[in-house]
Amino acid sequence: MKDRLNVALKLARDAGKMPMAHLGRAHTIERKGAINLVTEVDKLCEKMISDGIYKAFPDHDILGEEGIAKRKRSEFCWIVDPLDGTTNYAHGFPFFGVSIALEHNGEIVCGVIYDPVRDEMFAAEKGKGATLNGEKIRVSNAPSLSDSLLATGFAYSVQEPGRPDNLDNFAAFIKTALAVRRPGAAAIDLAYVACGRLDGFWELFLKPWDIAAGVLIIREAGGKATNFDGTPIDIYGTEILASNGRIHNEMINVLRKGKS
Repeated sequence: MKDRLNVALKLARDAGKMPMAHLGRAHTIERKGAINLVTEVDKLCEKMISDGIYKAFPDHDILGEEGIAKRKRSEFCWIVDPLDGTTNYAHGFPFFGVSIALEHNGEIVCGVIYDPVRDEMFAAEKGKGATLNGEKIRVSNAPSLSDSLLATGFAYSVQEPGRPDNLDNFAAFIKTALAVRRPGAAAIDLAYVACGRLDGFWELFLKPWDIAAGVLIIREAGGKATNFDGTPIDIYGTEILASNGRIHNEMINVLRKGKS
């Protein structure tokens, strides 16, 4: 497993150099929806990562946000977000990163999230704990929601009439938590929960490449990641609730009220 983690670490770091080299420059921007952007850097980063994975593990599958790689029906699947926080990046807002996870027969067994702006590498292997730049990390000790700093985000479908928009949950948490932030890169938000900078996170309609690595890193750091109702999370599902564990039930109660 160590070789797989080392491959992920190197690819994430190498891929992170590309957006930094082009930060603040004009980009070729395409739209996958009304507010879902993709730049030329997203595609170049995903190709770099995919090429590196195939070189090291030619029989493995890759599931990437930009859909460059082809599936081979392997028991191993790499789940890649080459540039999480594209809208931030396209505007020169320095909060974005690279997320790479390895799924084995449906279970995430290693994951890395790299923030090239701050040169911070979050990593975990199943059963071996989580690290930030090689040092062990743990979730926070915040005992209650009223002591907690939370983060969230809004799906690309937020402007579509009739779709759940997370605004009711956002309003509820503003009234119950210490504070709520919306940084715009879910992978890094999850990494921040893992290292204790945030105490909790929730969001709707994320994709597996947004959360796969973060879910493992949080769990290995002593935290929890579930569906909104506390049931086991499906990274291919529609919701995620992550926390330090201590405030998890309080967050579930707030989300439950939001549905009522």
